[in-house]
Amino acid sequence: MKTPETARPRPGAAILRTALRRNIGAMIAGTVLMGLYQAAETAFPIALGLIVEHTMQDRSLGSLGVSIGSLAVIITTVSLSWRFGMRVLQKANTTEAHRWRVQVAACGLQPVARDVDLKSGEILTVATEDADQTADIIEVVPLLISSLVAIVVAALALSLADLRLGLLVMAGTVAILSVLAVMSKRIGASTQEQQARVARAGAKVADLIIGLRPLHGFGGNHAAFGAYRKVSTDAKRQAITVARVNGNYAGTALALNAALATAVSLTAGWLAFEGRITIGELVMAVGLAQFIMEPLKMFSEMPKYVMMARASAERMALVLNAPPMTTPGPERPEPGGALEVDGVHHGTLQGVKFTVAAGEFVAVAAYQPRAAADLAAVLAVNVAPQTYGGVVRVGGREIGDLSIEAVREHLLVNPYDGEIFAGTLRTNIDPSGSGREIADAVEASMLTDVVALHREGLDHVVRDRGANLSGGQRQRLSLARALAADTDVLVLHDPTTAVDAVTEQLIARNVAKLRRGRTTLVLTSSPALLDAADRVLVLDGGVITAEDTHRNLLAGDEAYCLAVAR
Repeated sequence: MKTPETARPRPGAAILRTALRRNIGAMIAGTVLMGLYQAAETAFPIALGLIVEHTMQDRSLGSLGVSIGSLAVIITTVSLSWRFGMRVLQKANTTEAHRWRVQVAACGLQPVARDVDLKSGEILTVATEDADQTADIIEVVPLLISSLVAIVVAALALSLADLRLGLLVMAGTVAILSVLAVMSKRIGASTQEQQARVARAGAKVADLIIGLRPLHGFGGNHAAFGAYRKVSTDAKRQAITVARVNGNYAGTALALNAALATAVSLTAGWLAFEGRITIGELVMAVGLAQFIMEPLKMFSEMPKYVMMARASAERMALVLNAPPMTTPGPERPEPGGALEVDGVHHGTLQGVKFTVAAGEFVAVAAYQPRAAADLAAVLAVNVAPQTYGGVVRVGGREIGDLSIEAVREHLLVNPYDGEIFAGTLRTNIDPSGSGREIADAVEASMLTDVVALHREGLDHVVRDRGANLSGGQRQRLSLARALAADTDVLVLHDPTTAVDAVTEQLIARNVAKLRRGRTTLVLTSSPALLDAADRVLVLDGGVITAEDTHRNLLAGDEAYCLAVAR
């Protein structure tokens, strides 16, 4: 795997442009329908003023009927255009949010990790709330344009009555938007900070759920809950700040809109009193002054939603723009399945060097647990090959030159805390549903008692994170999944720490039997697994210090005896 090239940046503005570009058809249709809605809404007080004007001059039933029919057409247009316009826009909004959720989730689930300084819980928030808020731009733009249409039509209609009324509406709208544009910038910054704090709180919850049982075990749950309370309180305070800013914004917008409507009504009343406009024009002006409150309110809120969408898009860009930790190579390992660690320096590892021949079962007894974790991380390609010294070879090929698909196909590293998913025992052992024979894996991992305990057998329901299983059952289920994969090279990290000694003996014997002819490396301090191995490597101080069979090491190495004897 090669050092990744610099990815082309995709800031929040580019994400918004992408969302707008691929929904242009829906947005045009929505804009036309919502513009028609606003125009019809504006036409209602205009028509009412004309009706009053003509009714006073021509008091006939025919004129009254035409007037009622005109109002019916306007009301029908308002109802249908709103219904279908919002349907088009909300469908496009929902679809676009789904696209971004899938894209962000795909980045988080790629086999090659991305260099992004966010936890899984934070990425989840980006993939849900931020994706939804970013997609809101699909509705914001058409509503913004349609509101502008209503204000322009109202201003033109008032200008026909008296130019001063139209100019008053236009000047007032510009003044209102200038004030609110300044306030909306603070909303964007506050919203971005709130989303970040909520994401951190979500990540803390995820960490707590994963480690709840161990925390209870050593009494650390109170300290952990205190840490969560702190990040949650920070998120709450920021949410209150955002709510206060939004409240100030909404209150200011409402006050300014009401002031403009009042000014228009009073000006129209004064003009009517002076005889410069007719009674019908006065009715129209007062009606429009009341009507423009809605489009002005909508128009003045749009900058706020634009800034919120921009802030969420910037957070999505953190994930989507993050370069991969490594760029996989094109090669595949040669047949045979040998594993070679050559002079690896990483973390506590200080030049670890050993080879596991094809078909060999080797155990590594690490005196320092951290060293075993560092070695497992390197073998699992959780650490970019270019960031550590030395090389790892699989099937004679350097792991940095292999495609990630080839690595996953030939090498499986099963962590000591393997994740258990909601589903069934069967779907956890064979997640891809490939139909592999899983009976041998179940028997080798001593999961048979769990299967026999339930009437549904392998179809017994497993809750999220294996909440309805004991620690030992979860560990054996994870081991069964690793064995069922039947890869050329299998690395197991402490696969039996949660089972009793008798079960551990049986598992060790079964794993050695099932993996005969396959390359297997076990990082463990279990005497049973060490005894089942063809040979044992002692990892102490970051280097391999001894190599022999388990029994020979017990007989001749006092430090080894003290470290692994139980």
